[in-house]
Amino acid sequence: MTDLNLETLTKKLESRDKEERLEAATTLGTVKDDVSVYALIKTFNDDDPEVRLQAAKSLAEIGELSVKPLIEQLKVEEDNARKYATYALKDIRDESAVRNLIEALKDDDWSVRKFAALALGEIGNKEAVEPVIELLQDEDWGVKVAATRALGDLGDERAVDPIKKARRKATGDKDYKKVANRVLKKFK
Repeated sequence: MTDLNLETLTKKLESRDKEERLEAATTLGTVKDDVSVYALIKTFNDDDPEVRLQAAKSLAEIGELSVKPLIEQLKVEEDNARKYATYALKDIRDESAVRNLIEALKDDDWSVRKFAALALGEIGNKEAVEPVIELLQDEDWGVKVAATRALGDLGDERAVDPIKKARRKATGDKDYKKVANRVLKKFK
């Protein structure tokens, strides 16, 4: 890809036309360089959630080159940046992000906690088991479900009793109990 095309694509990320921004974000996912990474990260501030999501998917497609800049986004104040950074890191599955994702489990934004838990489950590092177990007490239902699924993916026996306890506490929540039962079957 020529510099001119890359420059054109990054400018299209600022277009008023959503479809043009989506197309640019998609195409930039095939360009594995710093310019595309940082242009896509800036897109986390786009007004449209579909464009932000595509930017995260494209950063995941770029892979390893995106990891350090995405980890930096976990430290910014902007909720969207942290949320989409955890989403992209979930799909990249890079071990170097584990400690930062564990920190993200304490984020004020429920979606950051949710995607961080899922990312840690997919990465599979056992260091995440205890911090993810703590999320079984989260007030947000989606976070609790994500933590339960992540613990199933991690496959560590330490999670069995805490999942059972969370399932017992979920009186009247048939959906959570179904998730917990499915995850517990992985341990048999």
